[in-house]
Amino acid sequence: MTPTVPPHISTAPPQTFREVASGKATMDHAASSLASGGHPLIDIDGTVFIQFALFLVMYVVANKMLFQPYLALRERRRAGIEGARAEAERMTAEADAKLADYEKQLAVARAKGNDEGRKLRGDAAAHEKDVTEKARNAAQKAIHDAQTSMRAQTEAARAELLPAANALAAQMATKLLGREVQ
Repeated sequence: MTPTVPPHISTAPPQTFREVASGKATMDHAASSLASGGHPLIDIDGTVFIQFALFLVMYVVANKMLFQPYLALRERRRAGIEGARAEAERMTAEADAKLADYEKQLAVARAKGNDEGRKLRGDAAAHEKDVTEKARNAAQKAIHDAQTSMRAQTEAARAELLPAANALAAQMATKLLGREVQ
């Protein structure tokens, strides 16, 4: 038994491979079936409404189970990223403020340290000057005392040696001259 072919479908094979590849054979076949009063290529009947109803059901299901959760997740992610970015900016601003405060305190401490250093150097220079002056005065006093003592000792030695020197001179003159000198 041979299968029956509906009248709108042609059983004639396409002429060449190029006709099949270009779709010319199919278009010619469709045009000839429409011209002959056969069935149209797209039948609009009750199944279109069933397909539309299935589409609406799938749209609602996909919207509730797929699209809305995805959009909510995406919104939470965006909000989390924005929140993290805002927190990072806040922390950066806070760190910059702390750094500026630290640098300000460091500058104040350096200035204070420099002032203390200058003050200590001034005090040390004044102390050094005082110590040097005292040492110089003590040295001059010691020199003066030594000179005074030396003069006194020299005068005492002169006073002690002068009578002996006169006696010695008279003795030497007597020996040299061979007679006594007074």
